[in-house]
Amino acid sequence: MNELSLDTLKASISGHRASRFRLLVQRLCAILLIAGGLYPQSSLAQKCLYISSYHQGYAWSDGVERGLRSLLEGKCELKQFDMDTKRNKSPEYKKEKGLEAKQLIESWKPDIVITADDNAAKYIIQPYFKNHDIPFVFCGINWTADEYGFPYDNVTGMVEVAPIYPLLRKVQELIPTAKSAIYIGANTLTEEKNLARFQNATGKMQISLDSALSNTAADWLDAYRRAQQYDFIIIGSNSGIPDWDEAYIVETIKTISKKLSVTNHNWMMPYTMLGFTKVPEEQGEWAAQAALSILDGVDISQIAIVPNRKWDIWTNQSLLKSSNIGLPEGLILKSKQVE
Repeated sequence: MNELSLDTLKASISGHRASRFRLLVQRLCAILLIAGGLYPQSSLAQKCLYISSYHQGYAWSDGVERGLRSLLEGKCELKQFDMDTKRNKSPEYKKEKGLEAKQLIESWKPDIVITADDNAAKYIIQPYFKNHDIPFVFCGINWTADEYGFPYDNVTGMVEVAPIYPLLRKVQELIPTAKSAIYIGANTLTEEKNLARFQNATGKMQISLDSALSNTAADWLDAYRRAQQYDFIIIGSNSGIPDWDEAYIVETIKTISKKLSVTNHNWMMPYTMLGFTKVPEEQGEWAAQAALSILDGVDISQIAIVPNRKWDIWTNQSLLKSSNIGLPEGLILKSKQVE
């Protein structure tokens, strides 16, 4: 072999070794990336299904979703299913959406399911997934989960409790002579439950409580007109009244209002003077954190069912002024203001 051929062979061997070395380095880097969770496929290996009882665009549901996504996005592959049972109230529709959700769970096989509000519990968890292998975390169930038999071996969550007593004590402080009130809301299952809680609370506080649950905006306004004969008005949710027109309702009640109105729902503050309101983001954040803990290996039995712990104070200065009703300056200063 001549000198030129030998040099050529050495160069070829050297190049081959360099090529193999580069390939080895590339493979090693790929392994490290996967082990370190830097590939999206790795970081999103676990699947989280979120089932909302209601629909996007409903203020409460949107707040729960914001809280949930703030912690879950990027931590698991997140899929959402909206039952839309606030606008579609028939039992047949709710059962149909429950079965549709069951089929989605069985086909997609999530590692954990998070549900919001009562209908998901009633039409999905209770009939199909009691003590199932898949863990469920609920939030937004009104007042108590006892009617669904929770907790199951695979279920925990956060119930939604309105600050009724703090609100009513504040009313008694503002109107010491108050003995009568009326509750106005939509004609829905959720509002029936909320009304029952107010009936229990006002009964203990020697306040006579009337009620009007409406199917239309016209019925709601008629109830609001009638409400001016009471010492104060409790405003429930309007969700479930399909022909609601915010601008028209706001302008109309400004010409009617003479008595203090109060609420536990922040989305009802355009129509209410004073609110002690729940924080929907708290529900979503708690459920997301519980889900992440379970995915990290915490036994679901170690996570107790809890009530929410936060609320906001709101005032509506425009409606207060048009009604010639004044609130203490200290209360107004520490409250959030309706735009």
